[in-house]
Amino acid sequence: MGSILGGLFGRFLGPKGASIITTGCLFTSLFLSCIAFYEVGLCGCPTHIKLISWFDSETFIADWGFQFDALTCCMLIVVTLVSSLVHLFSIDYMAYDPHRPRFMAYLSLFTFCMLMLISADNFLQLFFGWEGVGLCSFLLINFWYSRISANRAALKAFVMNRVGDWGFGLGIIACYVVFKSVEFETIFALAPLYANQTFSFFNYEVDQLTCICLLLFIGAVGKSSQIGLHTWLPDAMEGPTPVSALIHAATMVTAGIYMILRCSPLFEFAPRALMVIAFMGAATAFFAATTGLLQNDLKKVIAYSTCSQLGYMAFACGLSKYTVSFFHLANHAFFKALLFLSAGCVIHAMADEQEMRRMGGLLSSLPFTYAMMLLGSLALMGTPFLSGFYSKDAILEYAAVHYIVSGSFTFWLGVMAAFCTSFYSFRLAYLTFLNNTNAYKQSIEHIHDPAPLVICALLPLALGSMWSGYLGADLFLGVGTPFWGNALFFGWTTTLTLEPHFLAFPIKFLPLIFTVLGGFLAFLAYMFLNNVIFTLLFHPYVQPVFAFLNKKWYFDKVYDEIFLIQTMLFGRNVTFRLLDQFVFEQFGPEGIRATLLKVSRSTKDLQNGFVPNYAALFFYGLLGLIIVLVVFPKMVLLSPALGIFSNSLVQILPVLSVLFVFSWVFARKEA
Repeated sequence: MGSILGGLFGRFLGPKGASIITTGCLFTSLFLSCIAFYEVGLCGCPTHIKLISWFDSETFIADWGFQFDALTCCMLIVVTLVSSLVHLFSIDYMAYDPHRPRFMAYLSLFTFCMLMLISADNFLQLFFGWEGVGLCSFLLINFWYSRISANRAALKAFVMNRVGDWGFGLGIIACYVVFKSVEFETIFALAPLYANQTFSFFNYEVDQLTCICLLLFIGAVGKSSQIGLHTWLPDAMEGPTPVSALIHAATMVTAGIYMILRCSPLFEFAPRALMVIAFMGAATAFFAATTGLLQNDLKKVIAYSTCSQLGYMAFACGLSKYTVSFFHLANHAFFKALLFLSAGCVIHAMADEQEMRRMGGLLSSLPFTYAMMLLGSLALMGTPFLSGFYSKDAILEYAAVHYIVSGSFTFWLGVMAAFCTSFYSFRLAYLTFLNNTNAYKQSIEHIHDPAPLVICALLPLALGSMWSGYLGADLFLGVGTPFWGNALFFGWTTTLTLEPHFLAFPIKFLPLIFTVLGGFLAFLAYMFLNNVIFTLLFHPYVQPVFAFLNKKWYFDKVYDEIFLIQTMLFGRNVTFRLLDQFVFEQFGPEGIRATLLKVSRSTKDLQNGFVPNYAALFFYGLLGLIIVLVVFPKMVLLSPALGIFSNSLVQILPVLSVLFVFSWVFARKEA
């Protein structure tokens, strides 16, 4: 409703009216989500609502309905709360933008598509919300469409997500081929019956459930920015900061993780697919954490931290610890939204400056913003008794007791990622607030702390960053808790045990030790050894590593060299030069037009009114026809009529010759 009113009637409502309506609708949705959470989650009354029949075509039936269980209601709280606060923040942040009604309408439409995705009871409806989220992300990233960088970032995000959606669409089709349905209830109920069965996929016999789950996971790789299809996420920072907060905290990037959680009864019967998810998630967490070490753009550092935390959620799903994964998703939404909105306050105060090396010394000018960003960074690092500690450390502990290769691999990469997270979090705080100022004079002339409306948006996120982990740990992760019901799969491999609580001291405290070590080394390096670090970066042995990390593991370069440049060369040499300029222009409509034009110009010159020329053409034409009939006598035999015609021509040829000579002589005399 808010997106429709703000989008269609924004000119009549004005910026304030559109902002009030869209924000009011979101807070109303938040209130209704709280009621649903109480009724469904706390009271244990899941609800399934069938609205209308959407598709009914013989064997294919899909209804438009809503499924409200514990997972749905928890996700509703997360999405509506973060989106409401982002809307509230945007009222002040976008106050001077002339297109604020359109921006607020896009934000509301984005939230609506995410809510459709969350509440879907079948794959087709989920895909509707899935594609809607992708479309809205394109509109929001490209909101400032006059900037070329925003155009490129939006197109990049759209194309990369379409690659993932290709696999996701194939996975939905495979589900229908195997289960003859797209309804979650039907598929999840039949999944155990199809375990260890094969079918033909591109002429290869593959395990049915493994193939389906891997195809679905490809969609999650694109949407949740796992390694390989992650390159769009940092570039999405070209959009306004509220967009970054909404995309990275609670909506688009969490859609892939939510899909895996929703399909946990299906993934549990595909252990090979779970192993792939675990390895991909751990690799993503480590890659993004190492890449964030050397980023200098304030928002891109936070963006890579999002990518790293999504890796934690993914490999927790790969280890069959779905409740822990969702717990980290919910906690992450609070402190990541807090970080992005605090970064927006800094950027807004610094006259749209995002380069951390052109900041510094902002502690005295922005004390409240510094407190909010410090709190978000500490929660991100997993500082004890903050929200990130309860979920991230739980993921690593469960990985440590997962006594197979995937468990050890994910644990150690997760620990190294925690070290890097602590390092770049302190680096962000130091370069932005604690370092000597390196800002331009015009950037700091009018610097100030945020307005009261922005403070009202930040404070709930700060409270969530402090208390959500403590308040939700027993409810979500408690041994034998009845909260989840049938919303997530629970088996002997997924049941949470007491074993992580009794790990050996070195293993249990290893993530915390590495977190403290990363922060201490960053403090030491940037406070006392800044010149030494700068000199060390140019050492012959260190420089290749520095270049590797600074170039983001060369993913963008490889994609540009293999896909982008080769595609453009193919388009220029084959599509443009060969097909367009040669084939279509020479033999297509353009070529036919040019040929007919040449023929018509040449035949036009024959119509000159000179009778001997007409007689000569007539005579030579008849002569040529007779020669053809004499040389190819079989043509005469095949057609009796043609034979009679040729004999007649032979008989009258002398007469025609005399007439031709006479007309020629007469015409010459007249001339």
